[in-house]
Amino acid sequence: MEKILLSPPHMSGAEQSYIDKAFATNWIAPLGPNVNQFERDLAAYNSVEAVTATSTGTAAIHLALKLLHVQPGDTIFCSTFTFIASINPALYEKAVPVFIDAEKNTWGMSPKALQRALEDAAEKGQLPKAIIIVHIYGQSVKMDEIMALANQYNIPVIEDAAEALGSTYKGKKLGTFGEFGIYSFNGNKIITTSGGGALVSNKESAINHARFLSTQAKEQREYYHHVEVGYNYRLSNILAGIGIAQLQVLEERIAKKRAIFDHYEKGFRDISNITMMPELADTKSNRWLTTLLIQDADPIEIMKQLTNKGIEARLLWKPLHCQPIFKDNPFYEHQKGTKSVAEGLFAQGLCLPSGTQMTEEQQNYVITTMREILAK
Repeated sequence: MEKILLSPPHMSGAEQSYIDKAFATNWIAPLGPNVNQFERDLAAYNSVEAVTATSTGTAAIHLALKLLHVQPGDTIFCSTFTFIASINPALYEKAVPVFIDAEKNTWGMSPKALQRALEDAAEKGQLPKAIIIVHIYGQSVKMDEIMALANQYNIPVIEDAAEALGSTYKGKKLGTFGEFGIYSFNGNKIITTSGGGALVSNKESAINHARFLSTQAKEQREYYHHVEVGYNYRLSNILAGIGIAQLQVLEERIAKKRAIFDHYEKGFRDISNITMMPELADTKSNRWLTTLLIQDADPIEIMKQLTNKGIEARLLWKPLHCQPIFKDNPFYEHQKGTKSVAEGLFAQGLCLPSGTQMTEEQQNYVITTMREILAK
């Protein structure tokens, strides 16, 4: 059997027409009609005022921090259970990350840990400039609790919804609750533009300024004139064409991802030491990746054995507070004085192949192989 990949791109077939249009009209630069349409379509899909398409999701986070005027020495609170791209842009601005633990019901930012961190920061007179929450693997955090705390202390929220396009909390799209939301269209995401991202907000003036910053902050003059530091962060018109077609099949991709998760859940239902990733009440996860916890087993060893059988699997995110680069940064665990939830997830977790082109035969092969490995 061909190697079963974790989450490969899945083209709809309509992408080529938008690419051809870009070539035919010679709109090859990082601007053009495809970019404009992709931004409009994303705004409509997410019911937000404005969107700017960017070269990466990381670039979108960086622009959000610039719009919030983050300065060297400012603190940024961030989920610890995520990929380092969630916090790297804070380092670009020489801000100081403070990491907040996960909690078991969502695997996302713990409101309890966030509350303690904010109380300590308020007491010291050092409230963060922003809170970056991450909707991990497509699952929403407890938005009501998180936003209530953010509003109590008047701290803007950036939603890293890189993995959560199309997921909802109480019927509202993730990425649209905070001051800014970001999405990623990397090759392994639920839809892709090859590489790319987006910054979204209900503050159109802020998005307009982000668009200005992302095109080298070039002032409207007859000559090249610059007042602010700018960046080369715009999405290619060609790649935006891919995004237009991909967005048209997003709901189909979500349905397929959820069906894949359900099939795995059914296949492992009788195995007592497997726990599937939860889904919070009143939410709908896009189930970008099927993830699970395995008690009394070594996920690294399981991953190696799956690889030997032609199955690509991946460990869950190693918490950022455990990364050597952040060894001296503050960290707030879910429950004071206990082992962090994020570390427990990392120690037990595994991501299984979840590509939307997977056949039932391939998925059954993964399930059978996993069961054989665990039986040993």
